[in-house]
Amino acid sequence: MFGLARKPAAAPEPKGPVLDLSGPRLRRALEHLIESAEATGGVERYVGALALKASLFEEVLGKGRVAEMTEQEFLDLAAFITPVRRRVGPWLGANGFERLHKRIVDLLDGWSDVDTADRRLRDFVMAFPADREHRWVRDLGAEILHFVAPDRYPLMTRWVWDRRVGTGALREIWFADDVDLARIEVEDDYRTFAKLGDELDGFLKENGVFRDLSFYADLLLAHVYAAYINDRGGQYLRSDFSSTGDPMAHTRRMLGLDAVDTETGRTRLKLIDGTAHVLGEQPRIPHTEAS
Repeated sequence: MFGLARKPAAAPEPKGPVLDLSGPRLRRALEHLIESAEATGGVERYVGALALKASLFEEVLGKGRVAEMTEQEFLDLAAFITPVRRRVGPWLGANGFERLHKRIVDLLDGWSDVDTADRRLRDFVMAFPADREHRWVRDLGAEILHFVAPDRYPLMTRWVWDRRVGTGALREIWFADDVDLARIEVEDDYRTFAKLGDELDGFLKENGVFRDLSFYADLLLAHVYAAYINDRGGQYLRSDFSSTGDPMAHTRRMLGLDAVDTETGRTRLKLIDGTAHVLGEQPRIPHTEAS
């Protein structure tokens, strides 16, 4: 529910958690997104890029093809997931691709049943050590689910909402006089993210957007959190997002759209030897299987 419109309620009980979103904050973010994107082709260009990203994920992982995914194909996908591409090369070097491949197969087993989404994503995360070095695993699982089936799975990454630390784009669009002091008592589970997606769909339709709603929502949320990084992000955040004068640079990076140098094919994904993975190129990762 947008905090702007507080009408006496004779409406039916809402399904899922109640999200008290700020209409003015969302409108300012959308206006700033449209203005910022103009110099680099406009919002539609970014939405088209997200659609291409989804088509790549669906081509590699969809319709049961995940079982045949190669290491090269996985690295091509991982290059488009910002928290993953800096860390997965060393992990693969120590553990091997087959171990990760099996966990991704399990994550997508029964993908059409959203009622099992939380369990499958939780099992995927718990298959890795529960430490700071493996926080990227949640984002990997969340992006796989979303970009394989964007109309079925909202984007459930930590930067959208992380209940444990109370940060994410959700906080930045919450209806409160001071969002830093607001207590947001909602889980970071499928129901919350699906409700957020429904609310954003309604907001976008009110503002004249009627197609590719899931990608518009991704872009809007990424732009909201990019503004947080620009304005209040600390050194930990800035280690992943170097300062730049381009108002869309951090937005692109949140969504992995800065993955590839179009002239060389080199990506931002670093292999264990420090070299950049080249899109479509057989990986050169020296595997040393962990005991």
